[in-house]
Amino acid sequence: MPIPIVCIRNGAGPTALLMAGSHGDEYEGQIALAALARQIDPADVRGRIIILPALNTPAVEAGRRVSPLDAGNLNRSFPGDSVGGPTAMIAHYAVTVLLAMADLAIDLHAGGRSCDYVPCALIRSGGSEKEQRELADLAVSFGAPITSISDGSGGGGRTTFSAAGQRMGVPVLTAELGGGAALSRAGLAIAEQGLRRVLQRYGLLSGTSADPGSPTRFMRVRGRGAFVYAMRKGLFEPAAELGADVQAGQLAGVIHAIDRPWQEPEPVSFTESGMVACRRAPMLTEAGDCLYKLLVDVDPG
Repeated sequence: MPIPIVCIRNGAGPTALLMAGSHGDEYEGQIALAALARQIDPADVRGRIIILPALNTPAVEAGRRVSPLDAGNLNRSFPGDSVGGPTAMIAHYAVTVLLAMADLAIDLHAGGRSCDYVPCALIRSGGSEKEQRELADLAVSFGAPITSISDGSGGGGRTTFSAAGQRMGVPVLTAELGGGAALSRAGLAIAEQGLRRVLQRYGLLSGTSADPGSPTRFMRVRGRGAFVYAMRKGLFEPAAELGADVQAGQLAGVIHAIDRPWQEPEPVSFTESGMVACRRAPMLTEAGDCLYKLLVDVDPG
């Protein structure tokens, strides 16, 4: 099963690795990168731009988060295994061959079928001071409305592509651009303009200037209390909108019991204050599903 790769190289300069389709049901990045590959004039390039709009091609063709070949979640499979299953082999090639060439990388995502996201970029903390400056500069150049700083301690954080980049000393910016397995026009525009701003900032692309963008708002996840989980199966009725500021103790929503409609729905509350950055998209909910993620502003110090 071939995986499409576009490589545009002209003269000396840095290498940018641009990816989407790690999860097959996340579309803004796939569309933005395919368009970028068609639009770039090689004469405007100084260096090398590697573009993979459908990194996990089996999942993209199936429209699924995970691969239909082995149920592998690619962004929980890094650094991969050259003699593993299909997903592990893709992860291994992306790290050992492509990321090893790169001076910077951007990995475009969305919430897929399970979540809706406020469009935002994500970078990791924990590297050297130099690495943190590089990541902050990358985030400012990309220009998403919000940049979330994560310590990678969440589930699977050590096996993501950004974690692989940190281990190799390559700055990696991840973006969440929408969700619900639909196409967010706002998220698509952020990706299209952000990619061009980054390529121009690093001297990889000349020609028509990208929109200068707005300053990004640096935020973070305060801790585990920033996440709200379902404790039972049922139909989730949310009570807070994406981007809303909420307070600890505020009603987050209710879960209706499917098999006991005569019972009052179970209320779910926020345990911390913050801004709603992510909300579950489908109403049908299982125990353990994430319903919300909150962000708070980063201390200017």
